[in-house]
Amino acid sequence: MPLAALLALLPALAPQCAAHAATAVAEPVVVRNVAYGPDPRQRLDLYAPRAAHGAPVIVMVHGGGWRHGDKALPGVVADKVARWVPRGALVVSVNYRMLPDTDPLQQARDVARAVATAQREVVRLGGSPDRFVLMGHSAGGHLVALLAASPAMARDAGVRPWLGTVLLDSGAIDTVALMRAPHAPLYDDAFGTDPRYWVAASPLAQLKQRTAPVLAVCSTPRLRSCQAHAAFVARARALGSRAQLLPEQLSHREINVTLGEANAYTRAVEEFLRSVGALR
Repeated sequence: MPLAALLALLPALAPQCAAHAATAVAEPVVVRNVAYGPDPRQRLDLYAPRAAHGAPVIVMVHGGGWRHGDKALPGVVADKVARWVPRGALVVSVNYRMLPDTDPLQQARDVARAVATAQREVVRLGGSPDRFVLMGHSAGGHLVALLAASPAMARDAGVRPWLGTVLLDSGAIDTVALMRAPHAPLYDDAFGTDPRYWVAASPLAQLKQRTAPVLAVCSTPRLRSCQAHAAFVARARALGSRAQLLPEQLSHREINVTLGEANAYTRAVEEFLRSVGALR
């Protein structure tokens, strides 16, 4: 093509080139199936901004009744990655061993090991091991709440202190009260019949010392959920922690799948993330 004709095409090509360049910058660096233990389910995925340096890290732990779920499900991670990676944060999505062979306390220890591994792995992707936020939905919210309430469990796995914890309509904040009231059979599968185990697996019962700031999101249609999250927030505050309840007129599922969409709920969660230094 003659040079003059090529030059004439440049104004038309410029917007397309700019769009391709923007897409290349926005596309995250993805590292899948990083092992944090010998079991095939002990794996995590990392999503990082390109050219990150000292970036914050949001760890997402999926739900699924302590029995189902996966770190790569679109409802777990897609919108969160699309929203937060371009804003400069790394996102880590975690799998863990599940029922029937692995009980919730062991699952929480899996999540702790995953966080400790992620704190080492993110450095090579430009993430900061000292700027972590732990986030979990449903059963994953219960596991994250257990780590917040029982920091020794996290320390034993090598986890460094984190900036804050976001509970997305946790599946079992007050496990003792939940098991003593009418409940779905899935809770019997998870927590059995021993009241001593209920106490050990209850974030509310285990919360006995100051913890990192907490944002507890609850689905207002699930009245008992909001009551339990409010009790957790109240106890955290009584122990000197910063804690906030965020009731949302959303279903249990929507609390997870709409987070990351452009809505008021996402912006409210982001306000908390910014307040602890996990988002700009």
